[in-house]
Amino acid sequence: MTTQEVRLCGLLLREHFGEVVEKLGTHLLRSGSQNLRTILHETGMPRDLVKKVLCVLVQNGVCVFNHRGPGRPTNYQANSNKILRILRYPRYIYTAKTLYGDTGELIIEELLQRGEMTMSRTVKTVADRLTQNMEDGQCMDYSEVSSAFCKLVETHFLQRCPPVAGAGKADSAAPATPATQAGASAPTPESFPDCYRVPQVTIRGQGKRRLSSEDVDQTIAKKAKMDPETHGDEGIYWQVNFERFHLHFRDQAIISAVANKLDQTSSEIVRTMLRMSEVTTSPTASCTKPLSANEIFRSLPSTYNIARPILDQYLTLLVDDPMEFVGRAGESGGGMFVVNLHKVLANLARATLESIVQERFGSRSARIFRLLLRKRHLEQKQVEDFAMVPAKEAKDMLYMLLSQNLVQLQEIPKTPDFAPSRTFYLYTCNQLPTARMLLQNCYKTVANLIERRLFESKESKRLLEKSQRIEAILASLQASGAEPEQLTEVEEMITAPEKQQLDSLRLHINKLDSAENQVDDTIFILESYISATATS
Repeated sequence: MTTQEVRLCGLLLREHFGEVVEKLGTHLLRSGSQNLRTILHETGMPRDLVKKVLCVLVQNGVCVFNHRGPGRPTNYQANSNKILRILRYPRYIYTAKTLYGDTGELIIEELLQRGEMTMSRTVKTVADRLTQNMEDGQCMDYSEVSSAFCKLVETHFLQRCPPVAGAGKADSAAPATPATQAGASAPTPESFPDCYRVPQVTIRGQGKRRLSSEDVDQTIAKKAKMDPETHGDEGIYWQVNFERFHLHFRDQAIISAVANKLDQTSSEIVRTMLRMSEVTTSPTASCTKPLSANEIFRSLPSTYNIARPILDQYLTLLVDDPMEFVGRAGESGGGMFVVNLHKVLANLARATLESIVQERFGSRSARIFRLLLRKRHLEQKQVEDFAMVPAKEAKDMLYMLLSQNLVQLQEIPKTPDFAPSRTFYLYTCNQLPTARMLLQNCYKTVANLIERRLFESKESKRLLEKSQRIEAILASLQASGAEPEQLTEVEEMITAPEKQQLDSLRLHINKLDSAENQVDDTIFILESYISATATS
């Protein structure tokens, strides 16, 4: 756990849960596994408040607890990887919208906000939200939302929360929370057979519109008293399967890389191969299961009128490409082919590192960096000759890259006394440590962007609150059918300079949000490469 990771995790917790949760979450990240008494002693926070914060962290899956046996205190430990996933929440929601429409988007959004929910409660909440945005007289059926929920489970974007480790026999049938013992692996279909089994849920009806603000409190009170209705899924909670989303992002990155390097038809062939091997390939596999050219030809979309000889030419082109998108695994069935997942991730990470060096130090430095990545060990004179750069410039660029830890200098002495005149000085570049270092720089960049966005919002807090109040007044007047003169009068409550300031603020915040998403793309590529290298 590095300083930059702790800082970024703290900012994400503050933005989504508040400063109290940030304080306790940061403390757990820095201190490791601790029991309740130690947490109370070291943080100085009230006992009830600490319990509530721990409930929030456990509910959202960013904190795990470890039962150490009867009579012994329970230890709590924050999970930095799950906290960092908060940065990718907008991307998860957008992906669900792209694949399953507005219904899938709202299902994923609700589960991300609440951490875990039962299927029946999720269906009702999403149906109510969709109905609220429909025209008068239209309602969203629960059955349509249930169908979208089942599709998300079938494609493994949603999964059941695993049972709490060490639960008693009476509780073994009902998963309680997403928390597991500290250090336990994430639930998988192999370790938890019912992970993707949808229960028989009896829920009928349509979404309901929100009542006026005066009736909301009475409705909530009545609902609490009159909610003995059961739907058959009590005690079965669902959560978002982040790993499945990450596999989808990885496949999309590979397809996009093929399209940029070759053409759209090649990317469609690779997309078909990835889609065919989704179920049969392990998430940690270095390549997909072998597929014959005949199978690929039959599975191509009908809109692509690719003749068989043309397909063979494209497959040969993909196999011979230096990026090694596709590999040949045999000759049966017209040829057996695989997608080299780990090799593609390594090449994408290498391209990312080269792009970062080029943006920071220029194209000549990127040429030297690329040369060292491929040749591994070179003397300064060899670098000058191979890169075709003047000696003085090459020396300055090498020392600049060396000062930034992007390249390393290795000494190989001819004699034991390490005399400079009898020592070889070789420049080298190791891709994996460089990727780890630049990943930390990306964490620092995102943290700086979040801090800047929070500062901009704090500086204009009064103006933002005034704008929100006026928007609320306008919405209520429009709902009640007010005259245009009244609406104009309310809109004029914000002066022209204030409007200009608001527009400027929104533009700056949108730029910062866009920059966060772009840096997160780089973070995902580097994290995937580091994880794949560790697995292999």
